[in-house]
Amino acid sequence: MRILAIETSCDDTCIAIVEASPRRGSKIPHFRVLANVISSQTEIHKKYGGVVPSLAKRAHQENLVTVLEKALGEAGMKLSPSAKSYTKGQSKIKNAGKILEREPELLEQFIKTVVPIPKPKINFIAVTHGPGLEPALWAGINFARALSYWWRIPLLGVDHMEGHIAANFLHTGKVEFPAIVLAVSGGHTQLILVKDILKYKLIGETVDDAAGEGFDKVARMLGLSFPGGPKIAKSAKGGNPKAFDFPRPMLHSKDYNFSFSGLKTAVLYTIRDLTVTSKIKKDIAASFQQAAVDVLIAKTIRAAEEYKVKTIMLAGGVAANEELRKQFGEVIKKELPDTLYKIPHTSLATDNAAMIAAAAYFRRNKATLTRWKTLKANGNLKIG
Repeated sequence: MRILAIETSCDDTCIAIVEASPRRGSKIPHFRVLANVISSQTEIHKKYGGVVPSLAKRAHQENLVTVLEKALGEAGMKLSPSAKSYTKGQSKIKNAGKILEREPELLEQFIKTVVPIPKPKINFIAVTHGPGLEPALWAGINFARALSYWWRIPLLGVDHMEGHIAANFLHTGKVEFPAIVLAVSGGHTQLILVKDILKYKLIGETVDDAAGEGFDKVARMLGLSFPGGPKIAKSAKGGNPKAFDFPRPMLHSKDYNFSFSGLKTAVLYTIRDLTVTSKIKKDIAASFQQAAVDVLIAKTIRAAEEYKVKTIMLAGGVAANEELRKQFGEVIKKELPDTLYKIPHTSLATDNAAMIAAAAYFRRNKATLTRWKTLKANGNLKIG
């Protein structure tokens, strides 16, 4: 089974082609990533210190066809124009144009480049339909709708956070349930109980800033460039994580919710009251990072113990953070040695389309030939 997946929930234009085949004795198939192409928009948004939705949408519209071509090429699929395919489809171009009528530049590229391409050997198309920035989501959704209509390939909408969880399945067949997932990204910080494949229960989430958002904001305070997470991590390597005793918000609350606003404010006041040298900047980065890591790990471990899980997983862009990955493993080994610890490869922790394909595999029965007519973006989509 081959899945073409599209991800445009934020500022990366991503298209992947993934092959899935059953794995004996496991609910998780063997995934083979044939292509996983990512076009970054970092340089576009860097000067604004964060993602600008309208600019993200425009960049997606400019990049989608090019990224698709590259993905098809990497997967070894035929790209040479087919006059027969083009001629037979003339009557359909008008309808495809209606799907992309709000993306005239994308429509022009679609007609010029996609229309002549022979229909690829794909079982279905998957696209992120939420959560995320709705202008960005719509760019990917409308492109997926047009492809589904044009090629007559079933279409399926996928939850972005479910994709982050599924990134853990791309290179492993061994996951035991129930599992607990700490999903941490720029827009989300969630603790999710996974009772089984596709059976989720949200048991905790941030009440204000997400962890990744906190990293970005502190990075801006320290004069570090966007995106903030990797810059904080790099700066923290040269700092002392015990230099500043920053608060650990909601560390001892009885629920599994998170809060990073107070931690961010504490950093702001510290910077305001100090002359920030290069050394102090590194110490602040290290101390902030450690405070965030302490809260994330402690709450997840407590949830794992309460729900008696067999597997702990990390998911989301912040899951690429080296200290979080390392310290999480050390704590699990010490406190829950019989619990499996699964983390995605760092290249699959941040936004990509291979994870969307993996998530789509488990919901493949919901893919239909008529979904292109009704699929919509939902920026506030909740997992479940």
